[in-house]
Amino acid sequence: MKLPHRPAWLSSLLLGAALLLAAPASPAWQAQPATPEASRSSAEVPALVNDLEQRTFRFFWDSADPATGLVPDHYPGESFSSIAAVGFGLTAYGVGVERGYITREQAIERTLATLRFFDTAPQGDSEDDDSGYHGFFYHFLDMKSGKRFARWTEVSTVDTSLLLGGVLFAQSYYDRDTPAEHEIRTLADRIYRRVDWPWAQVRPPLISMGWTPGGKFIPHDWEGYNEAMLVYVLALGSPTHPVDSDAWSAWTGTYDRSWGKFQGQQLLNFGPLFGHQYSHVWIDFRGIRDAWNRQHDLDYFENSRRAVIAQRNYAITNPGHWTGYGANVWGLTASNGPGGILVEGQGRRQFYGYTARGAGLGYLVDDGTIVPSAAAGSIAFAPELVIPALEEMKRRYGTAIYNEHGFVDAFNPSFHVQTLLRTGKVLPMGWVDSEQLGIDQGPIVLMIENWRSDFVWNVMKKNPYIRKGLQRAGFEGGWLDAPVPAK
Repeated sequence: MKLPHRPAWLSSLLLGAALLLAAPASPAWQAQPATPEASRSSAEVPALVNDLEQRTFRFFWDSADPATGLVPDHYPGESFSSIAAVGFGLTAYGVGVERGYITREQAIERTLATLRFFDTAPQGDSEDDDSGYHGFFYHFLDMKSGKRFARWTEVSTVDTSLLLGGVLFAQSYYDRDTPAEHEIRTLADRIYRRVDWPWAQVRPPLISMGWTPGGKFIPHDWEGYNEAMLVYVLALGSPTHPVDSDAWSAWTGTYDRSWGKFQGQQLLNFGPLFGHQYSHVWIDFRGIRDAWNRQHDLDYFENSRRAVIAQRNYAITNPGHWTGYGANVWGLTASNGPGGILVEGQGRRQFYGYTARGAGLGYLVDDGTIVPSAAAGSIAFAPELVIPALEEMKRRYGTAIYNEHGFVDAFNPSFHVQTLLRTGKVLPMGWVDSEQLGIDQGPIVLMIENWRSDFVWNVMKKNPYIRKGLQRAGFEGGWLDAPVPAK
């Protein structure tokens, strides 16, 4: 059995412990501004991006258990299920329908199987015989039984929120007057309404990262700036167990530790790019602002764009002198890696296994491992930087890093040691992973589609719980002030 991945809450806890350079023009596409209601024709979408979207969608379709809808944390090979990956998968099925990869009937069948499983999955405080507690779910579930995978995995507030992103997407997307789609909406509503958000406020008004039967609540809350925006929006939007509105002001009140300049960009910093992607998969933050945004004349979408620019600038500067880094080869986020290996030579080099790689103000974890999801999942923020990067990585490293399910999770051109590896292999070009991770695949397919058509964003704008959560957090302007889109 593979060694377990680091729990998401621990990666986020570790995070707490130059101006934009012009990219070479690509003749295959023209950069376009990130404007609402984008709809790009096939001619405007580069062949690689089109191919990558379909291959990455196939990761979810091929890897999920058809009977339960559980999506493996990593694939191919033996794996436990990641509930966050399930949330990405539920959303990806709608993309598959819109792109013609699968039929609506196929998506309905898979979505119903998933929601039926989570609707009836056992909830309780046992060590081994439950799937969740108080409406939340364990971060990792056994792919066969659907129960807590191991005693090191926690009931996770953020991973449950990522699951719920997909659940609420299904509720709003399957809007036809048929028995099957009516059941989807009913199940989705019940799963969301059951979550007891105030229970997780052990140090109110902030929300705890999670709970375990043995250790009880994790002694850390969601604060600073990271992917937990979605946690708070969903907690505020609940019709049954909402948190008070002061939760959002308490959350944004911790931003000062993250606000500052990095690589020429002033932004709310979070080193790994997943923290700038996850909430944005489901929520279009363009043009809507909370009180903190208004004070700083900045919306969260622009903040994520600056994070992408800063990370690219970091790769160009390349202070660690890692092989391959440059204007079109960049990207740090949580990912697999060669392993916990210290290499002696002209200089000591530490290489990590799975960890939260990133670069930002006050945070740097970089071992030369490049993660394609960091760039690809940021395409909506800065397509003029991301598309040349995807094309260059594919051109330079070819089939070594690109297979039937898109880019492998990560690769490291600086690692050449022939040793026992947890995952991947060492080729002449360096270390290359042998699997993809669901939490890295999700932002790729979904943010490509948001860049192409605003599809996921537009579906979620119809969801009353998302709108209510944003409004209770104090967001105003843009699409939030417009009428709810017609079905």
